[in-house]
Amino acid sequence: MNWSNWIYLGVGLGLGLGFRWLFARLSNVSSSFPVAPLDQQHVPLIQQQIQQTQLAYQMAREMSQFKAGFLARTTHELRSPLNGLIGLHQLILSDLCEDPAEEREFIAQAHERTLKLLKLMDEILSVARTEHGTNKLDIQPRSLAQVLEEVYDLTYMLAANRNFSLQMLPADPEIYVLADHRWLRQVLINLVDTAISQMEEGSINISSNIIPTSNLAHIWLDVPTHAMPWSESIDLIKSEDKLPQTDQDNTSLSPGMKLLLNQTLVEVMGGKLEILPSAIAKEAGQQLIRLQVSIPLVISEAVL
Repeated sequence: MNWSNWIYLGVGLGLGLGFRWLFARLSNVSSSFPVAPLDQQHVPLIQQQIQQTQLAYQMAREMSQFKAGFLARTTHELRSPLNGLIGLHQLILSDLCEDPAEEREFIAQAHERTLKLLKLMDEILSVARTEHGTNKLDIQPRSLAQVLEEVYDLTYMLAANRNFSLQMLPADPEIYVLADHRWLRQVLINLVDTAISQMEEGSINISSNIIPTSNLAHIWLDVPTHAMPWSESIDLIKSEDKLPQTDQDNTSLSPGMKLLLNQTLVEVMGGKLEILPSAIAKEAGQQLIRLQVSIPLVISEAVL
């Protein structure tokens, strides 16, 4: 090795030792001045922002699933009666009618089903337009007692005609809810009417309660479990191939579709429709399930 190589080696060792000493000094200086930790006052705020972001994401995801389920339900509800109409027309076009009188009867049946199908579509479109905002709601403070009394007056004869008992506990007249009077009454009537149409025996109990801490009023419908064939899942988010088959001759909304439409109307009014275990099942001595309609509560001072 010549002398120039020894010089380069010496310079390299010197630089290495110099940088090592410099880094050691910097480490001692940084350890003597630690970095200030995150202000503890900001931790709850950051956690709250994270929770709000997660909640917004969850709500957007559930809304997307709800839209998909609504479309699947609507498609299924309309397809069944349409298949019935197609079948009648195929009989006529295939010259399978025995005489002109039978052909005219098939045409009359097809016309009647078309009118019923049009009515069914109008019901779905009315709710869809309300949910979209085309049909404006009249959201005003409404007396909960008055709404429940009107629901009872319009439904107790339906129950009596089938020998069912319809009982209602009067609500506090000072309780007001923030809702569209017509739609809230219609939702409750639809729920009672659907339960009556599916019941074999038993009774229906209507009651209410308020949760001041959450600013919500709860309307409870306790009905027999067998009257709620769609009680396994309130969200009804199912693929179309898993939807229950309906009778093609029955051109009316299925209980599941009625529930979905009612759920939509309640959500548009800022409320929620849920299925819960009944709190009076043991007292009644029968298997009951509870439909809970939650509506925003209005404090008395705001109403006066």
